[in-house]
Amino acid sequence: MKESDWKVFKSIKEIAIEKYCNLVLEASQTLISKQDESAHNKYLLIYKLLQNRDEKMAVLFDGHSRSRAWSQLLAIRSEGLADQTLLTELSDEFREATDPSRKSF
Repeated sequence: MKESDWKVFKSIKEIAIEKYCNLVLEASQTLISKQDESAHNKYLLIYKLLQNRDEKMAVLFDGHSRSRAWSQLLAIRSEGLADQTLLTELSDEFREATDPSRKSF
């Protein structure tokens, strides 16, 4: 991996983590504001949401290494979390190899 790709990837990952966390917090807020749910049920729903989202967060972001950057960027892009402006700064090779529209899951 080129050094320039690594630097851009680190920025993409940092922004993606913030986006992901904000999405989780928004989902939590939606659950908290449900008027027709008891406090206990809201707690249980939020707990389950956080458990599920934490598992996904681990897949997306755990392990910061050049060898994992390829699969992480593919996953980040698949979730729509990658900063589009920063993606244009990547080499063609790295950008194309991590394009989810080119991969079959």
